[in-house]
Amino acid sequence: FGFILNGDSKGYTLVIAKQDKTIIIPATCKELPVTAIGNSAFSGCSTLTSITIPDSVTNIGSYTFRGCSSLTSITIPDSVTSIGNFAFAYCSKLTSITIPDGVTSIGDSAFWYRSSLESVTIGNGVTSISYYAFSGCSSLEEIKFKDMASYCQINGLSNVDQNKVYIGGQKLTEMTSIVIPDGVTSIVDNAFYNCSSLTSVTIGDGVTSISYQAFIGCSSLTSITIPDSVTSISNSAFSGCSSLTDITFEGTKAQWNAIRKGNKWNVFTIDYTIHCTDGDI
Repeated sequence: FGFILNGDSKGYTLVIAKQDKTIIIPATCKELPVTAIGNSAFSGCSTLTSITIPDSVTNIGSYTFRGCSSLTSITIPDSVTSIGNFAFAYCSKLTSITIPDGVTSIGDSAFWYRSSLESVTIGNGVTSISYYAFSGCSSLEEIKFKDMASYCQINGLSNVDQNKVYIGGQKLTEMTSIVIPDGVTSIVDNAFYNCSSLTSVTIGDGVTSISYQAFIGCSSLTSITIPDSVTSISNSAFSGCSSLTDITFEGTKAQWNAIRKGNKWNVFTIDYTIHCTDGDI
């Protein structure tokens, strides 16, 4: 292994490793913890089949395992908080991976063109999945989220079939009712695109914005509860909600009218009533 001392002089980053089939990364170097796997550290290690990462590591850099075409097994410890761009691109033999709760961000194209990847489990700590993270994963059958809070706040899933998304063990497109918890601050673009089984939604108090096409095509949605914390509803957010009859807004009529509403936010809906605390609209 080759290591460099971190800038804070409190730990080491692994920057290069020899070609081998099985690798166990040491937890320490010169009595200091190994806290990161550097950019491209194992890039192109075509013989690598399995690797053990110690729980001292907090960061997996960009391109770290890119092109490790024989890698069949990897366990990411709970200590890891970020996974860099293209970190596991072209790891063509990995069939499943679990992102632990400690990870908060997954970089651009992190799992680009992993043709054998069938299942991904994403921990509760993840709040950001960058664009093209799972692009080219042609065998991907399911992306599992432990709860709704992490799913609603994650960007970069626009290229993933919603029929392959599972939340708490249930397929997203088969859910009939959803309660978005108070910890969520925004509902991201296309979050519930064409969830045609969905009939009711309750949005928690923390949400301030409902993003682009968030509920577009939810043709069975009849009722939704929106908190008074919401200040904006983006373009086409409820477009095609052709069964919507009741919106319960937990604020006044003046507050509802003050919400910034995007172009065609409610196009292709029927007549509906907005129930406010001081009367109906």
